[in-house]
Amino acid sequence: MKNPFDPGYFSETELQSVGFRAIGKNVRISKACTIIGLPNIEIGNNVRIDAYCSLIAAGAGILHIGSFIHIGGYSLLSAGEGITMQDFSGLSQGVLIYSRSDDYSGKHLAGPMIPAKYTGVTGGPVTLKRHVMIGAGSVVLPNVTIEEGTAVGALSLVARSLDGWGVYSGCPARKLMDRSKDLLKLETEMLRELEANGGTLQE
Repeated sequence: MKNPFDPGYFSETELQSVGFRAIGKNVRISKACTIIGLPNIEIGNNVRIDAYCSLIAAGAGILHIGSFIHIGGYSLLSAGEGITMQDFSGLSQGVLIYSRSDDYSGKHLAGPMIPAKYTGVTGGPVTLKRHVMIGAGSVVLPNVTIEEGTAVGALSLVARSLDGWGVYSGCPARKLMDRSKDLLKLETEMLRELEANGGTLQE
């Protein structure tokens, strides 16, 4: 009997046929995800997106997800102005990334059911560069770039761009320490193994 509590993942054939802008190999997306704007979504190779994630790419923004990426369950990527996750970046559970934000000052009306002329929505693209990791429950606001190699601790608020190879945490996120670059050696080793094994990694 199939486990009724496990929604499972879409097959590669199903993912290739539904209308993504681009999609690579070894991509696993839970059947419990909500995905809007398929023609604006690009996904690379070796990607897993877990249950109850929402990927929203309605409008002009492109959602670009690179290769070797994991997006933990209950995360939201709201890509109206564009979101890019470069290779080896990742999100833990419940991470919220916004590329647009309402004005809550009281000078405008707010909400998706209000005509644009009455709102004060602002926005800008969000970019997570290579090897950026975002901890569980964190929020990333519009017009932010997190440079290569930076890690953001759980329950943090990223409201401005962050420099590379640091460990940040807090609300707002502040740098705590430098992050090791040893992982770059492991990346090189893994990619060499991948090439030697014809595109397959050994556990």
